[in-house]
Amino acid sequence: PRAATGEQQAMSEEKPTWNANPTVASTSESDLSRVVRVPVVQESRDPFTAEEVFDLVRRIRDPEHEDLTLEQLRVTTLDQIAVDDGALPRIAVHFTPTIPHCSMATLIGLCLSVKLLRSLPPRIKLAVAITPGTHVSEHEINKQLNDKERVAAALENPHLLKVVNKCISNSCGTLDDVHYEHEKYDDDAAAGREHPPPTIDLRRTY
Repeated sequence: PRAATGEQQAMSEEKPTWNANPTVASTSESDLSRVVRVPVVQESRDPFTAEEVFDLVRRIRDPEHEDLTLEQLRVTTLDQIAVDDGALPRIAVHFTPTIPHCSMATLIGLCLSVKLLRSLPPRIKLAVAITPGTHVSEHEINKQLNDKERVAAALENPHLLKVVNKCISNSCGTLDDVHYEHEKYDDDAAAGREHPPPTIDLRRTY
């Protein structure tokens, strides 16, 4: 087992860069609320759509602005999702940090990855990445987010896992009504945040 100080060292030593006044966009709840909600058995191979995938991630809470969703901040949008549900099904999700130096970018990408990995069937190959040209460290962060070992190691950090679970709690979309959600997680949002969300560096061993 790792020493308690390992968790402290897991946080980046860089000074966090937050966006105190993000632009908030209106959401399209009325449109996507009509996305297919027909019960489907696990063995089904009905094709996925970008709308269904977006419905899974649009309600994820921003780790800095907890009262706002990624959709409201335009961090995630429908046109940033690509679905190829052929013989080797793939889903690519891009996200756009609110500022080019956003220190929450890796944490947001981690929330997106965890939400989709928990919600989609394992046959889907998933890629989560920053929208090209929207963050100063996009290439490095993208490499970290799509390294399964780094993601798994990061989620062994109890505090980080709690932050991720808090951001994705109550973010259920239409596919969660099918039988792809593997586990249930406690919603500790009422407890409040005791300190700012961690600035994540997946190069570290958590």
